[in-house]
Amino acid sequence: MTATTSAPSLLSSAEQRRAARQLTLAMLALGLLGLGLIWRWLMPEQTGVSQLLLGFASLLVAVPVMRSAWFSLRYPSLHGITDQLIALAMIGAWATGDLLTAALLPIIMIFGHVLEERSVIGSQEAIHALGQLTRSHARKVQADGSIIEVDNGTLKAGDNVEVRAGDRVPADGRVLSGQASLDTASITGESVPVEAGVGMAVFGGAINLDGLLRIEVTRTGDESTLGKVIALMQNAERSKPPITRLLERYAGSYMVLVLLLAAVTWFITNDAQAMLAVLVAACPCALVLSAPATAIAGVAVAARHGILIRSSAFLEELADLTSLVVDKTGTLTYGTLRLQSINSPRADHGSVMALAASLGAASSHPVSRALAGLVSAEQVLVLTDIHERQGLGVVAGTEQGEAALGRPELFAQLGIPTTAIPEHDGPIAGLALNGEFLAWLLLADTVKPEARFALSELRDLGLGRQLLLTGDRQSVAQTLAKDVGLHEVEAQALPEDKLNRVLKEIDNGFRPMVVGDGINDSLALKAGVVGVAMGAGGADIALASADIVLIGSDLRRLGTCVRLSRQCRRTLQVNVIIGLGWTLAIVVFAAFGWLGAAGAMIAALLHNLSTLLVLGNAGRLLRFQEPLLKLKASD
Repeated sequence: MTATTSAPSLLSSAEQRRAARQLTLAMLALGLLGLGLIWRWLMPEQTGVSQLLLGFASLLVAVPVMRSAWFSLRYPSLHGITDQLIALAMIGAWATGDLLTAALLPIIMIFGHVLEERSVIGSQEAIHALGQLTRSHARKVQADGSIIEVDNGTLKAGDNVEVRAGDRVPADGRVLSGQASLDTASITGESVPVEAGVGMAVFGGAINLDGLLRIEVTRTGDESTLGKVIALMQNAERSKPPITRLLERYAGSYMVLVLLLAAVTWFITNDAQAMLAVLVAACPCALVLSAPATAIAGVAVAARHGILIRSSAFLEELADLTSLVVDKTGTLTYGTLRLQSINSPRADHGSVMALAASLGAASSHPVSRALAGLVSAEQVLVLTDIHERQGLGVVAGTEQGEAALGRPELFAQLGIPTTAIPEHDGPIAGLALNGEFLAWLLLADTVKPEARFALSELRDLGLGRQLLLTGDRQSVAQTLAKDVGLHEVEAQALPEDKLNRVLKEIDNGFRPMVVGDGINDSLALKAGVVGVAMGAGGADIALASADIVLIGSDLRRLGTCVRLSRQCRRTLQVNVIIGLGWTLAIVVFAAFGWLGAAGAMIAALLHNLSTLLVLGNAGRLLRFQEPLLKLKASD
């Protein structure tokens, strides 16, 4: 019955009323059927009354059965085959005068479809529950500093909000002030609370466990991270896996084959029950549901782990990957400059850092911004007479005299002698105070702590060929590759170079997973067998080009993707065996008349049992759980 067999989204009010009517009619028909059987048992001589009761019961359930069959003829689908076969079986039962089968058969199928629907719709209720996280109240900060409580749906980019302990972050944003621990488990799957501080990007839906945050909203609604989670889950749920498309292609031929088999059974056995049993047994519900049920469960589990999968087809692609093509900046590294070391004769690095941070806060240069966060706001020194020298650095007055921060050329201009410039493959800033050179500050883009572990894990999973593909300098790329255990490197690659290299990998017989986050990675992400984008700081075009998005940008989730995919494939294989094998077995038993005098009803019960087995096996996927733990130094 079409209305109750498929559920592309949560049931509308009209669909709920239709399902309730079908269930009510089935209950009434069951009551009349029971009354007819009791009458036949108590008064066997009055067969006319019992037949009348059974006939009326069959008419009650005939309306939804025939309506669904007619609908499936106008709008063909895989589920429609079941509706048509049940309608044919019912007509056949009427034609042979078997009113008991004509009434009981659709009753069994209606109850079976209700149970099936409740199982399938669980995933949609999970999506609906996730959607509830996007609806909350927000404490909006007004221009005059006052705070009003508003629906977070009214927020827009640029608004400032206050998030107190226990509050849910109302939208994606950037922390302006404060510090707190955030529970992001519902979004990224991170089991350990994340420490949020000034300048950090936060996700809507995260829960503030302690502290007070002032946040500037950057994305709201469907554009927010949580909004994209819901949209991608819905898209993946609607998408059709390859096996489903294959079944749909041969749906018409399958129907003809079943009718021929039923006709042959009737011709050979002259047994109406055997013919009806064949029609019922051939209903392909379990086989039809095997792929969607597995895919929906897989997509839901992935979302729980902070992995957004655009289409369930990519779940299958992930299982057969043989190589990895990975970007550097923002993927294997954080993509932001951080202080790596201080080269100074002074033992007191604390005062050096405080002075560097104070001068860094007075400039908008990337190096200065990186140094500005070295100390807390309380430790920042008061500066006077600030002068930013374009391309060189910053000079300002302090209580201890004139201070300077910048490139080696700045100190040559100021006439301040420096120590030898250390060898460093990255930005270097010098620091001087009152004419005395204090230190060289060496900065670099820091490698993510989980990078080496994640790449090693992928090698163990069969992605043994791994290539670092970056637009950065060769020396920087080689140093990073050595740190994380990569042996193949292609540096100074333009977007077109990245695309060509990925296509070359495919031409050489490899199935690459391409991982990146920038605009220059978008072509390569699209060309790879599976493209994975870093969600936390990734460019919008990269996120749009990717097949999979890692919300938290933790590289360990790449291994989770592959393991989940392989688990989904194993589950799908079992489901197909259950759906196909069980259906064939029931058809054979029905055709040979081995199901007995009540063959059609037994076939209906066995058919529903196979459907529930498929749904139950797919539901086992929901137990898949891989929490992310904090990395130790040894890792």
